[in-house]
Amino acid sequence: MNLSIIIPLLNEAESLPELHQWILDELKPTELSFEIIFIDDGSSDNSWEIIEKLNKSHSSTYGIRFSKNFGKSQALHAGFAESSGDLIATLDADLQDAPSEIPNLYQRIISEDLDLISGWKKKRYDSTLFKNIPSKLFNWAARRASGIYLHDFNCGIKVYKKEVIKTIEVYGEMHRYIPVLAAHAGFNKIGEQVVKHQARKYGVTKFGWNRFVNGFLDLITLSFLNKFGKRPMHFFGFWGSVMFLIGFGAAFYLGLDKLYLNPNGRLIAERPEFFIALTTMILGTQFFVAGFLGELWAGHQKNQLRYVVKKTLKRS
Repeated sequence: MNLSIIIPLLNEAESLPELHQWILDELKPTELSFEIIFIDDGSSDNSWEIIEKLNKSHSSTYGIRFSKNFGKSQALHAGFAESSGDLIATLDADLQDAPSEIPNLYQRIISEDLDLISGWKKKRYDSTLFKNIPSKLFNWAARRASGIYLHDFNCGIKVYKKEVIKTIEVYGEMHRYIPVLAAHAGFNKIGEQVVKHQARKYGVTKFGWNRFVNGFLDLITLSFLNKFGKRPMHFFGFWGSVMFLIGFGAAFYLGLDKLYLNPNGRLIAERPEFFIALTTMILGTQFFVAGFLGELWAGHQKNQLRYVVKKTLKRS
């Protein structure tokens, strides 16, 4: 299998037949062997019924149905696990990403021996105020934090080598940062290419303002995990030790002050500095314990699915 095309979707029944035919029209002339995998992320419309019809009429089309809406990252994870192509392409189901870009991305990732290539929607047909400006700010922050220079981290159309998506784990809402996850895993040959972006033809977007807030929070999480994910004691243990030593030093000084410098002064328990020092020692101890528990968790954590598959359409 040359190529697997992963398409996560939520309530995109109107777009699916047109998108499917568009993919076939673009890829059949290339003589590539390919499969199309739709992941229904808990749609409440008749998206799954359409996927079933496409599966019956096209041997290269399959589907995975979640029991409820688990999110795009989990949908991609399921699609990656099911894919069998040497290269894996992702595509949004809303017809805003053009399948005609896939052959070009496919050829470039092979010719330049890239690990992955990401699309760049240089000209967008979205709301300037509510999507374009926040997206530019988000991408700027992602570039600064990750050190990876991509114009559009969240572009739905990307192509990966199989070993990339079989190595990384996409969870939470980390689909925005798959290039960052890949780079952290050692896949540093990352390319970018301008792709066509089209106005939404059917329905409405499934993402609101909260996706940008969540995106920035996920970026902080990713940066932390990259540095301390495998050794949480390096962060929590260090700062816990520092806080404990500061608090202990302050309490020790107060004790010396009461015994030798000012024996007739206030009791230690009557001085606010004592409670600040005590609180600092307690927080330091808690940080240290958190680091220790984090080490135990990191050492025993096993991969767990964060979604439930309700039904799967296999090869006919």
